[in-house]
Amino acid sequence: MKRIAFHDRERETDEIMNVLDSEPSLITFIYGPINSGKTTMVSHLIKELPEDYVPFYVNLRGRFITGCEDFLNVLFEIDEGGGVGNVTEYAKSILKDLGVVSGIPIPMNLFERIFEKKDKSKDMFKYIEQFFVEISQKRTPILIIDELQVIGDLKVNDFLIYKLFNFFIRLTKEMHLAHVFAVTSDSLFLERVYNEAMLEGRCRYLMVDDFDYETTAAFLGKYGFTDDEKRVAWDYFGGKPVHLLELIRSDEKDKAAKKMLTTKVSQLKDLLDYLNYTKPRITIGEDTYMVEKEDVVSVLKRFIGDECIDCEGLNRPAKHFLIRDNILFLDPDRGVIKPQSRIHLLAIREVIANA
Repeated sequence: MKRIAFHDRERETDEIMNVLDSEPSLITFIYGPINSGKTTMVSHLIKELPEDYVPFYVNLRGRFITGCEDFLNVLFEIDEGGGVGNVTEYAKSILKDLGVVSGIPIPMNLFERIFEKKDKSKDMFKYIEQFFVEISQKRTPILIIDELQVIGDLKVNDFLIYKLFNFFIRLTKEMHLAHVFAVTSDSLFLERVYNEAMLEGRCRYLMVDDFDYETTAAFLGKYGFTDDEKRVAWDYFGGKPVHLLELIRSDEKDKAAKKMLTTKVSQLKDLLDYLNYTKPRITIGEDTYMVEKEDVVSVLKRFIGDECIDCEGLNRPAKHFLIRDNILFLDPDRGVIKPQSRIHLLAIREVIANA
């Protein structure tokens, strides 16, 4: 079995380390197209952190979260060892041996106490704040939540996401207590967050995109790719890590690339055919809109001559539909839209040119 090593993300890791070297003051969103390597980069960075940091990594990917109780079970790492009287005592007792954890440690008795409360979110935030205060006496806490959009529509009296962001603002901008990173590929969620006035001046955005050509060529060179094979990879896939990995595992590079493009073209044709029979509904704000096929085609036609387009003037329901279905990616920080990958762009051009 071929082992695929972590590859150069020097620019992005340098940016994150610059954030960590300063006093916590802003929420940092780590975002980018699907399968661009965000989680891989964050996981690698966590392993390389100096000992004066202590990361708490929570991954919501694939978690079925329908209420606050589900979120609590994911957010906390329950310590079923002996009961502890208070947060201060517990934090001091585990600090010496605290490594990377997949959640915020909490003793069973304190977790049950939060679970019994009517307003669980209030006590949840109170515990985390007190826990981080104690941890910060010796090491700098880093809270990382991956795929945060999973709880975007979850209500606990009010939307939980708004309560969570207010708490993140308290941890960073108000108390300078902990660094907070939110990782997401959901650009519609990011647009929603970006447009929230409550986060203006309280967050920063760090893009993790696909590799550029030089990085792609260097990566593939480690696995014996010839110059021609590197060119095939770039022409079909650009620097999309997940597609490059598939090509590395294939013995016939050109044949594998063409097959993957054929599949992507077939999927896009089927989607457009689907729109001949139904009109999907998209919710924007409080209203619901029907998606028209001609509007979807109109958006896609913009990519016949351009790899990246401005958001202005696009039909919003069609735009949201294509982004939601991971055909297009929205970068709200730059106000532009592009296909999720090079192979998506090639499929769009082939299908629309022959439509």
